[in-house]
Amino acid sequence: EAFISRITEAGPAANRPPHMLLEPAPVRLSSRCVMTLLLLAGLGACDRQSVGPEQPDAQGETSGEATAPAPSGSQEQAGFDHKIDRSMAGSPAPDFAFLDPKGGEATLGDVTGRPMLVNLWATWCAPCVAEMPALNRIAATYAPKGLAVFTISQDTQGAKAIAPFFAKHDLPNLKGWADPENQFGFHYGTGVLPTTVLYDAQGKEILRVVGAMDWTGEEARKLLDAAIAS
Repeated sequence: EAFISRITEAGPAANRPPHMLLEPAPVRLSSRCVMTLLLLAGLGACDRQSVGPEQPDAQGETSGEATAPAPSGSQEQAGFDHKIDRSMAGSPAPDFAFLDPKGGEATLGDVTGRPMLVNLWATWCAPCVAEMPALNRIAATYAPKGLAVFTISQDTQGAKAIAPFFAKHDLPNLKGWADPENQFGFHYGTGVLPTTVLYDAQGKEILRVVGAMDWTGEEARKLLDAAIAS
């Protein structure tokens, strides 16, 4: 009643001080929303300066696909910059379910007795797009040696974003796996795309590559050969 009395004494709304106008109720975010916002903020570490303008598709609509950096004299100039992190070596592979290109579910546990390369990427991340042709070649070269290659998109639109990407690009040795809930991004927690994790044949982490790597180079070859030998 005292509050109503103060508003009445203040007169019409036009005469009231600003703090007495109706204020919006405080916004309450679920913990999931907060985590998603934090992840998206962290994934801004992907080199968005290398992301091209939205590209029109055949229907004249636009997509968020990034334009890969043009090749140049150095890895850094081409958008490649990474670090090797072995701090989580020995950790088991997560058992999250993610989506195959047809919308069915799969897990890393479906692969047994083989080393794995798990690459987190997104169509809007230019360094990620730049890595894809080399990852396609890795899959062609190392799959016969036993390496399972998973390129798992963190696009929240899932197949809606990934299917046009794979239709546009010649990547016959890769599949459009999708993790629209960003479970892998939360789990690895690097805050960077791309992030690639190598697992040994027992499903234990060997190392992770945070950032884009030249997967055709000598450094990458040594890492992959070590995974095959595990």
